Amino acid sequence: MIPLTPLRLGDILGGAFSTLGRYWKQLFGMGAAVYGGALAVMAVTVVIAYSAVGGHLRTLLSLDSDADPSPSDLTPVLIGFGVFFLVAMVVGVLSTALMYAAVPTVLQEAVLGRPTTFSAVWRRAWSRVRAVIATVFLTYLIAMIPMVLVMVAFFALVVGVIAVGHDTGAAPWIALGLVGALLTGPLAIWLFVKFSLAPSVAVFEGQSAVASMRRSSRLVHGDWWRVLGISLLGALLAMVTSYIVQMPFSFLGMFSGIIGGSTLSEDPSPAAVLFAMSGYLVVVALGSLISQFITAVFPPLVTGLIYVDRRIRTENLGPTLAEAAGVPAQYGTPDGPTYHGPR
Repeated sequence: MIPLTPLRLGDILGGAFSTLGRYWKQLFGMGAAVYGGALAVMAVTVVIAYSAVGGHLRTLLSLDSDADPSPSDLTPVLIGFGVFFLVAMVVGVLSTALMYAAVPTVLQEAVLGRPTTFSAVWRRAWSRVRAVIATVFLTYLIAMIPMVLVMVAFFALVVGVIAVGHDTGAAPWIALGLVGALLTGPLAIWLFVKFSLAPSVAVFEGQSAVASMRRSSRLVHGDWWRVLGISLLGALLAMVTSYIVQMPFSFLGMFSGIIGGSTLSEDPSPAAVLFAMSGYLVVVALGSLISQFITAVFPPLVTGLIYVDRRIRTENLGPTLAEAAGVPAQYGTPDGPTYHGPR
């Protein structure tokens, strides 16, 4: 299913699609469990938060436009929103890490042509989730440092542009903003690509977060542009496929909403409106779930195959994979004879 020799672009994209097709049950099951669980946690959080501060929120919403909110009403509402966003952030990071751990787990079996089960994927992903969370967090943190500098440079540029009409000395600020944006933006991208293979390393090799990031840096070294290009292409394909998949659900949901809306009276109650639009909400939610599954799974599959390719090219991993798969293999250069592994 996946070649056990240096992978061309077509091999990587084709391998990602074939893995998605063969192991869709395990991958979709992980996605449904992860994002379904995240949705349930967020729903419970909303219910708890509203039950705690609902009275204060209704009081604030009923105030006139010129009335000042009371601190006794405003403070609980702000705390409630803060707790909600904190829970959302934690749930989002955990969900992302679980999928980043699950996809390489499935890919390990796909490379060797072996079957796997949802329970095996879940156990393996959960055992590596802490290391993957750390790699994702550290990667974004390291990349965010220059991105913060980009924002500072941007605001300096804005300040300079605004001040140029009043002060001819604003030119240095404009130059500083341009130079900062030109220098820090590419640096952030370079760092992100440099450590992009770390989640795959953490799962495939069972290494810690810091060791995985060092390993990713070594594997990407010498092939940075190719890693960037294939990763961007994989993300673009995921977005386009997700949009194409979601379109029929949107049209079907719109049609269902029109039918439901035609049954409403002139002065419907909120419950009647919710019931009439339930078909639309269900269809659109299903389309969003499927599209989210594609965008969450396909790019990590591409990244995982880039990791396999880099190890084959730099460490001659192909014979080891063939031996693990229990099949004979004939290896060559990327342009020579190849063996496409077990099917």
